[in-house]
Formats: sequence, C-alpha cells, structure tokens
Amino acid sequence: MVALARDFDEFFGSLIDHEVEFLIVGAHDLQSPHVNQEATMRTSPYLRRSGVLLFAFGLAVGSVGFAQQPQQPFKPEVGQHGKDVVWVPTPQALVDKMLDMAQVTPQDYVMDLGSGDGITVITAAKRGARAMGIEYNPDMVELSKANAEKAGVSDKATFLKADLFETDFSEATVITMFLLPQINMKLRPKLLELKPGTRIVSNSFTMEDWVADETATVTEGCETWCTALFWIVPAKVEGRWQTAAGELTLVQAFQQVSGTLQSNGASAAITDGRLRGAELSMTMDGAQYAGHVNGNTIEGTVTTAGKTVPWKATRAGA
Repeated sequence: MVALARDFDEFFGSLIDHEVEFLIVGAHDLQSPHVNQEATMRTSPYLRRSGVLLFAFGLAVGSVGFAQQPQQPFKPEVGQHGKDVVWVPTPQALVDKMLDMAQVTPQDYVMDLGSGDGITVITAAKRGARAMGIEYNPDMVELSKANAEKAGVSDKATFLKADLFETDFSEATVITMFLLPQINMKLRPKLLELKPGTRIVSNSFTMEDWVADETATVTEGCETWCTALFWIVPAKVEGRWQTAAGELTLVQAFQQVSGTLQSNGASAAITDGRLRGAELSMTMDGAQYAGHVNGNTIEGTVTTAGKTVPWKATRAGA
C-alpha cells in the first residue's frame, strides 16, 4: 500500500503540472478576442485525457478497497450439497449415544466418515480417544479444525480432506457415519474386511441384510435423525473345520452362523450360532460352545451337563 500511494502521488504530481499548464494557456486563449473552434478543439484533448485518467484512478482505488474487505467466515447450511451426500448435522444427544454403544475409550482410534462440522470427532476426542474425520468439503474441514481448537482437543482430533472410497480405515477400532443407504452399501464390502471386532455405528441408515447387532433411539434432546445402529465386524468362519469330535461345517451370513457337526456317522445341527467380532457362540446337541476365532483356529470351551471342557477347531486344509 505504501508503494501504491507513492506511485499515485507521483502520478498526480505529473497530472497537476499538466493541468496547471493547460489552465494557464487555456485562460490566456479565452481572453483573446480570436477564440475560435480551432482553439477549443486544441484544448479538448487535455480535458478528455484528464477525465480518463481520473476515472481509471477511481477504479484502481475502488478495486484496492474492495480487495481489502475481510472475508466472511464460512457457515455451513443444512442441506448443502457434498460429493456423495448433503450435510445434515447429527444431534449431540445422538452422537453421545453412538459413542456409548461403541463403548469408546481412550484406547480407541475413531474414524468418522463424512465428518461434517466435526462434532462426532470432537466428542470422541473429549472422551480421550484419538479421532479422525474424513470430509471431502475443504471448507468443512477447516471449520472442524477451528471447532476442535476451540474445544481444546486439536491434539487428539484431526481432519482430513479426502474421498471416503479412497481412504484407508484399517487402523480404526471404531467407525462412525451418517451417510445415505446406498453409500453405506457401497462401503459395506470394505467395512467387512476390517479387523474382527471393529465397531461401526451409523446414524439412522442400515446396511440392508447385514442386520445391526443393536439399535437404539434417543428420545430426549433429539427431534430428528435420532436412531443409532451398531455392528461389530465379524470374523470369517465360513467353511470346514476339523475338531476332535469330527468335521464341523460352518455356514456364515455376516454375524449369523449355522452348519453341522459330523461325528461317528451322526450329524448334529448348529443352533443359535452367532459371532460378536471374533467371539463365536453356538449350540449343538444341547452342548454350549464358545470360542475365540484367530485366523485358522477357534479355541474355547464346550459345556454340557454342567461340565466344561476345552475344545479346538482348525480350518480344513490350513
């Protein structure tokens, strides 16, 4: 601005010198009895040039003043369009419920998919968890960073401008999201590949035939979008397993497990088979089986007639 002012001072000094000269000559001409159209035409270019220069100067000063106007802070609007969804804020009461269902602790790494204004990430960070928000809108990312700074959790709450479908969530222990059903379904294969036991919570929307392990609705402090759905990523157990009692065949539909145990020429059907992360429970012939899935082995206990003994299964061909 100092250099600009100096340039304009020099410009006006030059302009004024020319104008003074013009006025003196012009006044002398006007006093002459021989003033005619030729004299008038001779002086007109000075007027035209001065007017143009003054107009240009006014535009330049106006442009500088306009450029210096402070930029208004970004304010998100409900329903604003994003890459895959529109933005609708999650009520604080539901955020709290979602994190309660996931049992978030300081040992967790929470990733919020489509993090918007950062409320879920910031709330998780306030619980001591390390948390990251994935958001495609750069303005929302900057707003979230500012909100985290105000909340005093910027050391634990981070935000990344990124595409959900190109982001690695493999290190997360908890995934939260408020996305449309079709986006949930597009993400579902990737979510099912996460480490068994990873917890997922969605605001309002399902994952179709992957039925939620738990569903809860908040009735206080929440008027819209008040339902949370909770899943635990199940271990993969589909296939044949060898046990001391015979061959165990497991059929898996997400966290639901069915199948049979072939033993001494007899077949026993599995009932109440269920996975909660890597923990398998099932019933066969009145015996209660419980086991921890670790890759190609399942180890646990079987209880029958009040007696509990260890049991183990190994994936066939492993």
